[in-house]
Amino acid sequence: MTGPEEPPVVRLGTVPVASAQDGFALRRIAKSVAELLGSDGQDAIRLATALSEISRDMLGSGRLTTHFDLCTAPGRVLSVTVDWHGSDGPSADALNASARLLPTSHGPADDGGWVRLDHRLPAPTGEQPDGAEEARRLLDAHGGPADPDDFQAQTRDLIAALERTRAQSEELKRLNDELAETNRGVVALYAELSEELEETNRGVVALYAELDEKSRQLREASEAKTRFWANVSHELRTPVNSVVGLAELLLADADAPATERGHRLSLIADSGRTLLALVDELLDVAKAESGNLEPSWAPMDLHAVLAQLDGTLRGLARPGVTLSVTADADRGPILGDETMLARILRNLLSNALKFTEAGSVRLTAHLDGTGGAAGPGELVLTVSDTGIGIPADQHARVFEEFYQVKGPHQRGRHGTGLGLPYARRLVGLLGGTMHLESSPGSGTTITVRLPAAPAPGPGVLPRAARLVVVDDDAGFRAVLRPLLRDLTDHVVEVPDSGDALATLRRERPDALILDLHMSGLDGYAVLARLRGDPDLHGLPVVVLTSADPSSLDRDRLTHARSVLQKSGLTAGRLSTALSTAIAPPNGPLGRPLRDASAAPEGAPPEHHVETEGGP
Repeated sequence: MTGPEEPPVVRLGTVPVASAQDGFALRRIAKSVAELLGSDGQDAIRLATALSEISRDMLGSGRLTTHFDLCTAPGRVLSVTVDWHGSDGPSADALNASARLLPTSHGPADDGGWVRLDHRLPAPTGEQPDGAEEARRLLDAHGGPADPDDFQAQTRDLIAALERTRAQSEELKRLNDELAETNRGVVALYAELSEELEETNRGVVALYAELDEKSRQLREASEAKTRFWANVSHELRTPVNSVVGLAELLLADADAPATERGHRLSLIADSGRTLLALVDELLDVAKAESGNLEPSWAPMDLHAVLAQLDGTLRGLARPGVTLSVTADADRGPILGDETMLARILRNLLSNALKFTEAGSVRLTAHLDGTGGAAGPGELVLTVSDTGIGIPADQHARVFEEFYQVKGPHQRGRHGTGLGLPYARRLVGLLGGTMHLESSPGSGTTITVRLPAAPAPGPGVLPRAARLVVVDDDAGFRAVLRPLLRDLTDHVVEVPDSGDALATLRRERPDALILDLHMSGLDGYAVLARLRGDPDLHGLPVVVLTSADPSSLDRDRLTHARSVLQKSGLTAGRLSTALSTAIAPPNGPLGRPLRDASAAPEGAPPEHHVETEGGP
């Protein structure tokens, strides 16, 4: 077998070194050969310096000779070998100095030794890519001791090296200055980042504390919500059970006396109203949270509202507790939302009665100002009790939904936990304020202030001569009849919406009261047909609905003058809606409208109700 193939080697020449002058010449020759082979000035000087160190250290050795060879594979390398006879070789300092400049290897020979320096060269370019011939001629031309030009060349090289060293020193100083400046910037940035990190840490600590507090509140809210659903279940089941039980009793005891049946029917009605009020309250809370609950302003009789509350809630008072409801002198109707006001006061009074075991619960109402030129007036409502009171640290929390003040006083007292929050939300919707004063053992006082303005007098509102009511719900038509008694002389009821247009053409009413959701033609379809009928296009329409206002298609209701909710409908709201709808001096079909103030004293207008297609 043959050994590994040796890389190609080009022999360039040999330079003997016998004196110090030869060493100088060797330095110049090595630099020139390296440059001819493509090395830049710096690398060439590195080779010359390393070779000069070795040859200077070996001066005096027998047959000291330097060989220049060009290795072309795997890369171009200028290999310079110094060999000698009869000596121990270069010192360790010389070898170390050379090794710091170029890869250096050494070893013994038969009667001497060798040192090789390997200088890597760049890839060749041009027509004479390697420069080997020029280097060979340069080495062949060298002979004898160095001439003065060699010393001058060496001096120039040293001066150039010193210049480069000085430039490098200045560059190093500049870099050191830049590094020092950078270090100062890093130190300043570190200080700033440390301060920001400390601030962030303080914020994180505060955030964790806030999250802990929010978690606690969420846990309490979850517990309160669980209690709320349990309470709502009880509050809903109680009137439902009463209605079902009394109705079954009526069916089973058909021969009961009329007075007993009437009493049971009145209890059913009361339970139904309680159930409806609770459902309306829950729905209104949801509407208020979504921003869909809006007041319906209409003339209202404050004394009538207070009297109804007094009669409804008096039975809730415990033995030994008196309920007092008073108002200042009657100033006539005021504009407001009767349903919202009644719910506000019902919640405040029922809450006061629930937590008052002895003493009294009082509601007082009076008007501050007239709402005239002197400025807007205020309706001031004060509910005070001699109950258990509320600790100061719970004043804000009692207005949180589902929250109930913890304590033994809650046992046996049912409720949804929505009373005060719901009342305050309604007060806000009406543009008013609510203020609470309370302390344990001293009772509670809640003051409500609402904007108030006098309602137009009855002589201002026109009285319709004839109205048509289109509604397929016989029960609601029965509820509507007494509300229309003082607003019109003649009412025609149409239970089948398909007969609506024919009845309108025949009766030629002053206005139409239309239910929106009916079997067959719904209110939207009736409005569309009215809009397309030249004879009925101008007929004023008041729409009634039990649907959520947010679910209505407003684009299809543009023909209606007013849209009222069936829930909590009052004669005042109907009066305001009808007076707005038929405000012109003549009706849409040309018949003059009667003014309620024009009726002779002691002779109320005749009121007649007809039902199309049935009783």
